[in-house]
Amino acid sequence: MSKKSQKKSSKTPSGSATAGKKVSKTKALARAKPAKAQRATTGKSGKTVTKPASHKPASKRLKSSESVAAPKQAASAALTEGQKAPAFGLPRDGGGLATLSDYAGRKLVLFFYPRADTPGCTREAIDFTRLANAFSAAGTAVLGISADPLKAQEKFRDKHKLGVPLISDEKHEMLEAYGAWGEKSMYGKSFLGILRTTVLIGADGKVAKVWRNVRVDGHADEVLAAARSL
Repeated sequence: MSKKSQKKSSKTPSGSATAGKKVSKTKALARAKPAKAQRATTGKSGKTVTKPASHKPASKRLKSSESVAAPKQAASAALTEGQKAPAFGLPRDGGGLATLSDYAGRKLVLFFYPRADTPGCTREAIDFTRLANAFSAAGTAVLGISADPLKAQEKFRDKHKLGVPLISDEKHEMLEAYGAWGEKSMYGKSFLGILRTTVLIGADGKVAKVWRNVRVDGHADEVLAAARSL
């Protein structure tokens, strides 16, 4: 055998081994790769045609409770009689701040109304103004509170010649603390807003009485009677 033949024969085994390794690796990969799922469909000719099945997840249908967000509930707990009145310090009409400490040692009425210069709120504010002197004689101060900005409060005061200070609580801090901010409903829709509420605070700084879901007619007179009885 020639030297050239010997060289070729010596290379052949190693080459076969390499090819064998490649074939084995290809078969291993083929086994490792999962086969695509098949699904049968009927073609136009009536013959059954096999197509790869889709692995895309089905679209998730939102339940009615998921698609419509529930109205957010007021975070604060309801104010109770006998509880120490929550402190506050908010801007009032005419400038300056109105704070709970300003009325220490005196009885105080806080009436929370939804919106300045609306019919019900106007009647309520006028009624408390009408009885302002009687409240003063009973050693009781009166404050009106809503989320209206100061300019709206002052316009409301001037238009109806109101004689009680009006507080602006645009961030709802005092409203929430006194339980006058919560869920309301109108025309079948729920939303968060001011709940017409009145709170009578005694000279000891504790809540003496709370009126919720206030009806305007005769309300100011009822609050005056309660203040006189303290």
